[in-house]
Amino acid sequence: MGLKVLAIFAALLVIAQAAVPVEANAQTGTSRPSGYRPTPSASTSPVADPQSAATPSQGTDSEGGLHSYQPAPRVTVATAAPAPKAWTWQEQVTWGANIVLAIVGWAGIYFAISLLRKIDRHMAYAESAAESAASSAKAALLSAQSVIHSERPWILITIEPSRSLENSFTIMATNRGRTPARITATTDRTRIAVDEKRLPRTPEYKRGEPSAPLVPIILVPGESTTIRSFCRDDVKALCDSEERYKRIETWEEKVYVYGKAIYEDLISPPGDQVHETNWCCWYIHGRQNSGLVIAGSPEYNSHT
Repeated sequence: MGLKVLAIFAALLVIAQAAVPVEANAQTGTSRPSGYRPTPSASTSPVADPQSAATPSQGTDSEGGLHSYQPAPRVTVATAAPAPKAWTWQEQVTWGANIVLAIVGWAGIYFAISLLRKIDRHMAYAESAAESAASSAKAALLSAQSVIHSERPWILITIEPSRSLENSFTIMATNRGRTPARITATTDRTRIAVDEKRLPRTPEYKRGEPSAPLVPIILVPGESTTIRSFCRDDVKALCDSEERYKRIETWEEKVYVYGKAIYEDLISPPGDQVHETNWCCWYIHGRQNSGLVIAGSPEYNSHT
């Protein structure tokens, strides 16, 4: 539609410039071209009577009786108005070319603006598509991470009484996940405190711990391994005096055993393969029987 309008407008301009303007003569009803140069007409100022111009006026001098001569009035011719300059065909062609160039320039600007608007719309569509793709990729990543977390191994700590020794307990690490786990390091420590609130805020270990086992322990789903054993004889080894041993028997002080297990899985990305399980137990020391139960704050019983 825009090209048709521009073509019609250019054709009308060319026709208007090619037509020869004609001026109508209002008085005679005849027409003459615009380049017509009228013949300059002489206009005269009022002239005296021919007789008086040809014959000097005579009069009688009262003293000498001589006739006095009076000159005739001067006749002036007005200069004719200059004729308009003719418009040559070179000037017409130049003017037409300038008009065509202006139209072409206007059309170029119009199409350039239209093209920029289209590019802007395409850029907006591309940004929307990129945002949608990023959202889809993020959702796919979250879904993959949830699948990995659901399929990864989870090492949990359980306590089992010893079958061979009375009042002795075994701390077991069991793989409750769906894929194999490899235990790379373990550590543990015992501490005597009035209650679990008197324990350090976060677990403290000796320098250089945890230590790696001599042989990496690989646990398939549902398999367990022993990471620590504890019995009544270990309590006596912790006490530096008989009085402290009696305070433990009367529960004035308590014995805590805590530690952690570091393990790897085989399906997570390289940066997310290492996991950690922290555990803490309270050894309940009685006069005849003893027990070992899970205790401690969340910092002592965390999973990563």
